[in-house]
Amino acid sequence: MDKEKELQEELVWNAGYRMNESLRMIKICLEQLSEEQVWEKPNESSNSIANLILHLCGNITQYGIASIQNLEDERKRDEEFSTESGYTKEELIKKLEDTISDAKRAFYDAPLKELLRKRNVQGFNFSGVGNIIHVTEHLSYHTGQIALWTKILQNKDLGFYGDVDLNVKNETKN
Repeated sequence: MDKEKELQEELVWNAGYRMNESLRMIKICLEQLSEEQVWEKPNESSNSIANLILHLCGNITQYGIASIQNLEDERKRDEEFSTESGYTKEELIKKLEDTISDAKRAFYDAPLKELLRKRNVQGFNFSGVGNIIHVTEHLSYHTGQIALWTKILQNKDLGFYGDVDLNVKNETKN
């Protein structure tokens, strides 16, 4: 395998892993909450968890699917935040799962030249690699917001890494 292909696969695998981790954490959060709580807003300047999930689906579709696959950008960003009902927790998770799955497929299927090509998305100019990084970090950023709001609502640790010793030190290369 050539080095470019190996690097591409490494990037895409790691982005997919991080996206799966965020999805796992969001699922844990929604399991803790009622249908009403996922639509509750902390205040008028903040978004509900449901709105954040709709926003993530829109953003991942725009940056990670439509842009990389050269599809028409049909995102309606304002609706992601103005929607006040219409989805159950199960429907929100399914929508996010499907969107993440489609994005990971778009990443894996993209030829190297598409990952290197610059394109304008939402007024920003990034390569496909830049879009993959954006999708991954944006999903992680909002996962943190969802986790915080869940902790505030439930007043308990969410146990994301309950079975992992996070105090293990890094191994050094010999």
